[in-house]
Amino acid sequence: MSRSDAGGPGGADETRDPVERAVAAFAAGDPVLVHDAADREGETDIVYPAGAVDRHAVARLRTDAGGLICVALSHDVCEAFDLPFLRDVLDHPAASGRPDYDARSSFSLTVNHRETHTGITDRDRALTVAAVGRVAADAAAGESGPEAFGATFRSPGHVHLLRAAPAGLANREGHTELALALADAAGLAPAAVVCEMLDAETGGALPPADARAYAEREGLVYVEGRSLIAAFRD
Repeated sequence: MSRSDAGGPGGADETRDPVERAVAAFAAGDPVLVHDAADREGETDIVYPAGAVDRHAVARLRTDAGGLICVALSHDVCEAFDLPFLRDVLDHPAASGRPDYDARSSFSLTVNHRETHTGITDRDRALTVAAVGRVAADAAAGESGPEAFGATFRSPGHVHLLRAAPAGLANREGHTELALALADAAGLAPAAVVCEMLDAETGGALPPADARAYAEREGLVYVEGRSLIAAFRD
């Protein structure tokens, strides 16, 4: 059962503003469902604070969402760790072009924690994700750099890192920036897990109405990206 059930920030108090509920849920370590926009990706992601992820969270993302499990990191943290945009360091014809929905992809390196085995199991990915959350907090405090990152992780791996735009939502309105704005509002480290919710019947993105229904069943918060943008974008 979610920590937000039974009157917590996630499901029971529907009279509160959804942004306030989302921030409170995130601060409690609970997942939040974020729909970006119908005219963008048109997808709902399950979003977690990276530091709150355990093997049960990875299992939820794998089974209930089904998309790619990624960790969004702030621009400043990526600078501290010298993490590139992947496209900028690939010397291959496949690296040309841009996605249909945005000017560029947020993908950076893929990593495994050095203490993982294959890196793909729920336990292994949880170890990697939680450690990314910890080192992001250290980097945000000016206490870590590329060497420490390299001592903790190896690449390539099974957890995708996403690099946020320099000015966050002022530059880009993707799930990467939405999740990090939520983490910032909750007073958490600038590291958040995002995973797209897919529809097994249609093979496409899970419709927002179905994502809302899932949130209600699970006692979680559903919030529209436009609401987060209105609340957080400078």
